[in-house]
Amino acid sequence: MAKPRPSSEPDVAALLDGLTELVQHATAGDGGLPGLQLNAELAQSATGAVGATFVEFGRSGGRVVVATAELGWSLGRPVEITDPATARLLAGPPVQDVSVHELPADTRRQLRAHGVRRVVRATAVADGGVIGVLQVYVPEDRLASPYHRAVVRVLAACAAHLYRDGNGLPVYPDGRALTPFAQGMAVVGPDAVVRSWSPAAARLTGRTFEQVIGRPLPFPLPPAGQVEVHRLDPSRWIRARSTALTGTDATVVTFRETGGNEPAEQARDLFVAVTSHELRTPVTVIRGYADTLVEHWDSLDEEQRREAAFVVGQRSRELARLVDRLLSAASDMPGLLDGASGVPFDLVEALRDAVAELPADLRRGLRLGLPAALPKATGDRAGLATVLTELVTNATKCSPERTDVELTAGADEQTVWFRVADRGVGIRPEHVERAFERFWQFDPGDQRRAAGGVGLGLYLVRRIVERQHGWVSLRPREGGGTVAEVRLSRADVPTSEA
Repeated sequence: MAKPRPSSEPDVAALLDGLTELVQHATAGDGGLPGLQLNAELAQSATGAVGATFVEFGRSGGRVVVATAELGWSLGRPVEITDPATARLLAGPPVQDVSVHELPADTRRQLRAHGVRRVVRATAVADGGVIGVLQVYVPEDRLASPYHRAVVRVLAACAAHLYRDGNGLPVYPDGRALTPFAQGMAVVGPDAVVRSWSPAAARLTGRTFEQVIGRPLPFPLPPAGQVEVHRLDPSRWIRARSTALTGTDATVVTFRETGGNEPAEQARDLFVAVTSHELRTPVTVIRGYADTLVEHWDSLDEEQRREAAFVVGQRSRELARLVDRLLSAASDMPGLLDGASGVPFDLVEALRDAVAELPADLRRGLRLGLPAALPKATGDRAGLATVLTELVTNATKCSPERTDVELTAGADEQTVWFRVADRGVGIRPEHVERAFERFWQFDPGDQRRAAGGVGLGLYLVRRIVERQHGWVSLRPREGGGTVAEVRLSRADVPTSEA
């Protein structure tokens, strides 16, 4: 890929060469996440931008699934659809040029630290729905040229074609087929009069933009932060939620079609099935060894008794950890991820303390590469032990015997981070997001065969980290294996700015 050129010197030939490479890549069946990565790199190169990202939208929101090297720190970062800039993007023109001043404060600070002043964004649309957005980050605090807007729009359309091919996309956990952004979205004023109306909203309600704009919302406005179900007609129901747009008099309303309580019932059935299956093995082992001790105490020698007691203790601890995971996964209360304020803490010290609390079998294969000191992080130090335990457990299970798992840490201008890296079988690009889904398990024949488990560890890690306004990501490791990265805000960076 060619190096970025100054934005004032568009290189059309280089752009065409890049598009040809992208088409050849997709034609060869090599689309998916690598195709999206190539797409983002071409967007950066063709526009002379600081960097580029692609955000994929699912039912619950968006997440950065691709980033060029300069913005690699943003991988895995959630994007709220209720953020005013995102809401305008999803309900407005397909290409928008925004100043970083219009973005949330934490995003604004981080982008400014990397020299970014404006963001050009274009939606990727497939089957009538927004599935994602391609974003390029430019240093000049001025409007993008028509050329740059056209480039971003063309490449967003290319990204949409990659999704239509269905090769490893979407990255999001849904995964049965192409899953466009299925939620309708409207922005309404204090009197519930519609100010903007997305294409998905028109499709779900059967009411066009012209029919609703400037008129009251065609169904009751839910109280802020609450979810309500409404009947549109005898055969259609929608589930709607409203959220106030901070700093404005507007409210964003998101809604999607619902068919009743079947999804909730299926989730309960799955939880019961997984719980019963996962509890059965440790309980059976504990009972078996306990019965052996009670019934054959006199016939066992001291070494055999100690071995049986050791297994009972080991399995009891595993059972306690499993129960804790299951209870945490079951407590999906609304508002849990709204975020905790967090307090400053020493990340290096907290990581060393968490390592000391790891089971001996995990500590033996863990190699530390921690600096002497780092800027303090903002978050929940107590939750760090759980996060580290889950990441190291996952890495150890996926690694060959006598292969070290590495723990490193560092900082940049806005965040502090730590990474857990292994040399196991690695993670497929199409699995880097699905691995965080509750009860999701790797395909038979790869990591799942070696790893075992209930499929809750990474799900809980993401919940804990995002509650602290941080984010976590997975990526394949160069040379084989997987890297898990957790990022938290630096405590010495102001939380607000003029």
